[in-house]
Amino acid sequence: MSGFDDMDVDTIWMDGEFVDWDDAQIHVLSHGLHYGTGVFEGARCYDTEEGPAIFRWEEHLDRLFASTKPYDMEIPFSREELSEATLELIRRQNLESCYIRPIAFFGYHALGVSPGECPTDVAIAAWPWGTYLGEEALENGIDVMVSSWRKHASSQIPTNAKTTGLYVNSLLAGEEARRNGYREAIVLNKEGNVAEGPGENIFLVRDGEIFTPGLSESILDGITRNTVITLAEERGYEVHDNVSISRGELNTADELFFTGSAAEVTPIKRVDNVTIGNGSRGPVTEELQQAFFDLVERRTDDHDDWFTYV
Repeated sequence: MSGFDDMDVDTIWMDGEFVDWDDAQIHVLSHGLHYGTGVFEGARCYDTEEGPAIFRWEEHLDRLFASTKPYDMEIPFSREELSEATLELIRRQNLESCYIRPIAFFGYHALGVSPGECPTDVAIAAWPWGTYLGEEALENGIDVMVSSWRKHASSQIPTNAKTTGLYVNSLLAGEEARRNGYREAIVLNKEGNVAEGPGENIFLVRDGEIFTPGLSESILDGITRNTVITLAEERGYEVHDNVSISRGELNTADELFFTGSAAEVTPIKRVDNVTIGNGSRGPVTEELQQAFFDLVERRTDDHDDWFTYV
């Protein structure tokens, strides 16, 4: 994965102003740095014949503002202000396709666990970012392992808020997988059922039907997850989106794949060195993957209301 120094980006929007990339800094005693008290989003802008288009931006904003609620955090900017800032940021950097990262966090004022009067700082960055799990992964699939780290329960920390500090759990699972020679991890919930990947939702295909863990399984309500469910149902598949999936069912699946704003639709070819299906991208995964990229790259007019054109 390339670092930011290899990218032609020079601007970040921060607390109402466009600033030089290198000047987008916070105080070392910011509350969010010490306690993980921030919320964020990750959206993609795609290069289309009609110009750059952000995919499901309104839904990402919905989730960003919803994520603040458990923390009693008030974003001091309206949806409209954040949208205009994002569009202008993309224009200023002449980005045709990019990844977009809005973040809001408790900033610098005091350092008790309670944020007290700490301000809510907000920033938006956008930069070119290719396929998250590797371009070859989209066709060939990836090897994953079931992590020894469990996903926290929603009774412990709200799992449907996209909170910065919670991704320590994701980091532990993902790095454990990579140390053991795998590309990514699968995380089980406290009951031992399948939850998700470190930054992805997971789908299972069996006998032509599609299964994905329900929200009660301690997963994030993924926007790409919702997109794939819609695309699958439009193509006549029966989708079971509120189920529990046992660890053992992973090994006997016909197909498995990840979804996410970063990962898009990525096949899984092996779990713990057990080959899934025939060990390559399965036909259902391929059909849904093609449908997804046809959609986001606007090779079809379907769901035009899901796009915000720059």
